[in-house]
Amino acid sequence: MPAAKPSSSPKSSKPSLMQGLQRALQLDFFNDLFGNNEVVVEKRPVVSTAPNAPENPTGARRRQILIQDQVLDYELRRSKRRSIGFLIADDGLRITAPRWVTLADIEQAIHEKQNWIITKLREKRELSSKRLQAKMCWEDGARLPYLGRHLTLRIAPAASVAVKHDAEQETLTISLPLGYSEQQLKDRVQSWLQLEAKRIFNQRMPIFAQRLGVTYHSMSLSSAGTRWGSCTAQGKIRLNWRLIHFSLEIIDYVVAHELSHLREMNHSADFWATVESIYPEYEHAKQKLRQHASADLPVF
Repeated sequence: MPAAKPSSSPKSSKPSLMQGLQRALQLDFFNDLFGNNEVVVEKRPVVSTAPNAPENPTGARRRQILIQDQVLDYELRRSKRRSIGFLIADDGLRITAPRWVTLADIEQAIHEKQNWIITKLREKRELSSKRLQAKMCWEDGARLPYLGRHLTLRIAPAASVAVKHDAEQETLTISLPLGYSEQQLKDRVQSWLQLEAKRIFNQRMPIFAQRLGVTYHSMSLSSAGTRWGSCTAQGKIRLNWRLIHFSLEIIDYVVAHELSHLREMNHSADFWATVESIYPEYEHAKQKLRQHASADLPVF
């Protein structure tokens, strides 16, 4: 949704500016890859930390601010959106703000949300540590999360069929040559999971699109590190293939979520009402995604 452009008139009243700032400070949450660490974000260029501050390839600049007796590093980007966006990414805090919002107002927003920021940064660090501790052993007999259950990984000598899924026995047999490497095994499993993700997503998408009465342009797989899905105004939807690890209930929630953006390109009350109209159990699935998107996911 295009942002409302602020008045360029020098006679703009202070109440109007304050109303605009209040709009900019509205936060809108959706799950990131490992929890509810994301607020609406859009990557654009920005404001520097110092006159000669280096600029990274994305056009963003690094800044620092003192909160809770510690120096917080963050990346600031500018966009045309109406809201200030906060994202806890793998490299720390990222903030996206409308071009017309001043640096002082952005820092005020950081102070107002400092408890949320500190908490989410700590959770991100703890989660990363747990994921390393729970790293899957890629060997015969390993357990692979698939559609909310687990498949037992079996490794067999090279054969005509490279991958065989036995739904009844809940096994996934991978045929590999003698002396195979761990990466070969990972690549074979990931390729199969991605094919399964594409198959299932393409089955579920038309169901919810029909319920909503919308038409989407395309669906493609994503490997994003901080998003389960995305939707453009042109109807191009991307779904993270790692959703294949979770139950159909969770997959359907993300599908319904992204399709609902074709009606509401925001996370307003109207948007959530739209999600509920095609998937009434969305809140339960949303909570399950937050609970299960954690350390037990295999690392490829």
